[in-house]
Amino acid sequence: DIMDGVHRNLVVGPSTEIIAGNGRILTAGAIDCHVHLICPQIMEEALGGGITTIIAGGTGPAEGSKATTVTPGSWHLARMLEALDSWPLNIALL
Repeated sequence: DIMDGVHRNLVVGPSTEIIAGNGRILTAGAIDCHVHLICPQIMEEALGGGITTIIAGGTGPAEGSKATTVTPGSWHLARMLEALDSWPLNIALL
C-alpha cells in the first residue's frame, strides 16, 4: 500500500535523508502538554500511547502533585530530573 500524498512527482532532493525502515513500523509521536508527575506508571503509559514528549510538573508520589503541574524549587527540579533521566522521552518540567 502507498500512503496518501506519496506519488511519483514527490520531490526528493540532495538533502533528503533516507532511513531504512525494513521490518519496522513508523508512527508519528505526540506531545502531552499537561502531565501531573504522580507515579512512574505515567511514563510507561505515555510511551505505550505513542507520546514522545511530555510537559509536566510535580514532585512524584506526593499529595501535592495531584493538584499541580508545577515542580516547586530547584531541589525538587533536580530530583525529578534524576528520576526522569532514564526514560526515552523528551521532558520539559514546569
